[in-house]
Amino acid sequence: MSENIDYINYSCYFTVFREGEQFVSCNALSMVISGEMELNDGVHRQMFRSGDIYLVRKNQLLKFLKKPGEEAEFKSLSIRFDDEMLNEMISEEQFILPERLKMPAFIEVSEVKHLKYFMESLLQYKDLLENKSPELALLKQKEALILLFGHDHSLKNILFDISDPYKIDLESFMQKNYHFNVKLDRFAYLTGRSLATFKRDFEKIFGTAPRKWLLEKRLKEAHYLLKTGRRASDIYLDLGFENLSHFSFAFKKQYGLPPSMLSV
Repeated sequence: MSENIDYINYSCYFTVFREGEQFVSCNALSMVISGEMELNDGVHRQMFRSGDIYLVRKNQLLKFLKKPGEEAEFKSLSIRFDDEMLNEMISEEQFILPERLKMPAFIEVSEVKHLKYFMESLLQYKDLLENKSPELALLKQKEALILLFGHDHSLKNILFDISDPYKIDLESFMQKNYHFNVKLDRFAYLTGRSLATFKRDFEKIFGTAPRKWLLEKRLKEAHYLLKTGRRASDIYLDLGFENLSHFSFAFKKQYGLPPSMLSV
């Protein structure tokens, strides 16, 4: 179950849970209360456990895997920072973005003691926040940002960057990120293009339509992994397929045999 409390969210899962679309649309600060959270941005993979805190950056592709512990369900607490609230703080401070900084899709801030105290204190406000107290939620959002900036002032250059992605090299981006389960309009947005321009540029570069290329690219990678002994049930989600049956159907259509017959 998951309870949406404005921009402060308490999550609880009793079984292993993967997010659907792997696109981060909002900056967020999160703490694992129990269980484990695995994050994977395609380059870095990290496991967070009870008490760990991490910051997730907007407009990133990121895979989430939530795992319950042996004796407790998975629980987490997250604060999301929407653009409207960030824009208000930017105006109040008359902040001017000096440059766009490159940062991983997520960073760990578990070592910042005052952030840990703050996140733990939010658990005491759970009843109030569940009753939709917008004034309290906004106050806690701003408090979290002040603590983050107190820890690292350069985080302003990241969290206060609320502009849309700029146009980037489409070929290298897609070769790096084809295994993320996101819609075409997300890929277009992240490469700084409209959907129509993305499709046009894509066909010029790859000589085929985006959906066809994505499917063939993922199936080719699956074919390689299955030949090394990996099982279909272990790889289909990592390659961007919605479910195992869809993967198996597409694989058999492409290669003429089910994935189970290829494993060694």
